[in-house]
Amino acid sequence: MATLKHLFSYINHSFREGWDSPALTDYGTDRTYTYGDVATQMARLHLYYEQLGLHAGDKIAVCGVNSSNWAVGFLSILSYNAVAVSVLADFTGADIEKLVNHSDAQVLFVGPMVEKKINISHMPALKAVISTADFHLVYAAQPKFREAYEMLDDTFQAIYPQGFKPEHVHYREDNLDDLALINYTSGTTSNPKGVMLTYRSLSSNVQYSMENMECHPGINLVSLLPLAHMFGMMIELIYQMAGGSHVWFITRLTTPVLMQALRECKPIIIMVVPMVLEKIYQKQISPVVRKPLVRVLWHIPGIGTLIKKRIRKGLMDALGGNIRVLISGGAAINPEVEKCLMDIHFPYLSGYGMTECGPLVSYVPWQQFKAHSCGRLVDRMEIRIDSSDPATVPGEILLRGDNIMLGYYKNPEATQEAFTADGWMRTGDLGTIDKEGNIFLRGRCKTMILGPSGQNIYPEEIESLLNAQPAIDEALVVSRDNKLHALIYLADEHVEQMREDGMNLQEAILQAVEDVNRQLPSYSRIANFEFMFKEFEKTPKRSIKRYLYQ
Repeated sequence: MATLKHLFSYINHSFREGWDSPALTDYGTDRTYTYGDVATQMARLHLYYEQLGLHAGDKIAVCGVNSSNWAVGFLSILSYNAVAVSVLADFTGADIEKLVNHSDAQVLFVGPMVEKKINISHMPALKAVISTADFHLVYAAQPKFREAYEMLDDTFQAIYPQGFKPEHVHYREDNLDDLALINYTSGTTSNPKGVMLTYRSLSSNVQYSMENMECHPGINLVSLLPLAHMFGMMIELIYQMAGGSHVWFITRLTTPVLMQALRECKPIIIMVVPMVLEKIYQKQISPVVRKPLVRVLWHIPGIGTLIKKRIRKGLMDALGGNIRVLISGGAAINPEVEKCLMDIHFPYLSGYGMTECGPLVSYVPWQQFKAHSCGRLVDRMEIRIDSSDPATVPGEILLRGDNIMLGYYKNPEATQEAFTADGWMRTGDLGTIDKEGNIFLRGRCKTMILGPSGQNIYPEEIESLLNAQPAIDEALVVSRDNKLHALIYLADEHVEQMREDGMNLQEAILQAVEDVNRQLPSYSRIANFEFMFKEFEKTPKRSIKRYLYQ
């Protein structure tokens, strides 16, 4: 296994070599930064941090929607050897204020929409607030801090009279074990969980990505995930900057804008949550593959191959025509969708990760991907399944290695609970692992339901089968009165279409539930169901807030 390289070893090289190449673009605007532009703005911010009296290890928070300026601000923090505090813009104003205070942040980069819902006076430790709209100074705690910002151009000119050049790029590479990032996984608990990640964790993720995924100058990536979310931050920003590629941010994420951006930018990698992929499948592929004639011809040599090639090309074209790999993560994918993608030989795979691992846990090239798995363990990591037979009996997945967090910031109780006595990190996920090292997730420890005779029931597996039914948009399985109860969500437009087609909603859902029950052992069959005509409440990471529906 190769010696671990610091993430700034890659970035120092990519910035110097790609000085005049495009680095960041806000899609639909005229804002594009070259690598030289990014480095120059980072240098200006470093000078201001010095004027504020910030030192290595001090905290700087970033909260706003995805944008080039969000990325520049974030990279300026890491390259200053300060600690970046990433906060999801979806949190309430009160939660954002709480997390900024909890993190001990002294500076806050804030997006325009977030700025409207926070009260800066509620965050007394802040020395300055800077807008990600255009880097104007929103707030300064003292007149000298405002004066320093107003004089920043003159200060910069005095230090770099010939301008900031490639030879000035020398970001530290000797601080692998320093704290780099605090990423908050929730904004609503009474005791916030800020995941503490070192440069070692981030660097291990970057190196694995550089060695196992394609990233180099001249390629594009369309950023779809929140940058404050660990997958978006690592795979769609840090890793891309390390490789020298061009990242496009969609500042107004609607389906028409997204599809247009994919056609124009032609990315080679797309990261999606399963829900997005399943919607694409339902709209573009399902109407074709569900036709009776297509079902008959699907498995016939020759004509079946032609049908699959045509579907594959249609999907490929819709995603820009240049996809080398489509990565799904964050939750289990609908088995029907996965099977179809594998049948048509689409470059799809499902990975596994968590914020506490910065985020990569498992991955595998799509050609080696095994159905229903989430790849194999990434480099510099160890895995253990807490089970009597890890190959067949699900147990909690335990991890240790370079990617693992230090713990939760100012939360020793949660940190202690997260690790075993011998140093393995508890993931809270249940899984098995086969002899080839493929990892199979079965559900969350906390969501597992104990059956009437002591059987382990994994609601996520049942939900996946329910979500595969055309009549169902989304489902949640809970235990009530020792029986399994399915909550079925139907979108308004879906309901209207079913009624126009003369379908009885009750009968359609009953039939769907019966179809699923035939695929399940008797102890895990659904006893009752009820309609939900309002979408399930979700976290910013699009996970259903299960506790609201128990």
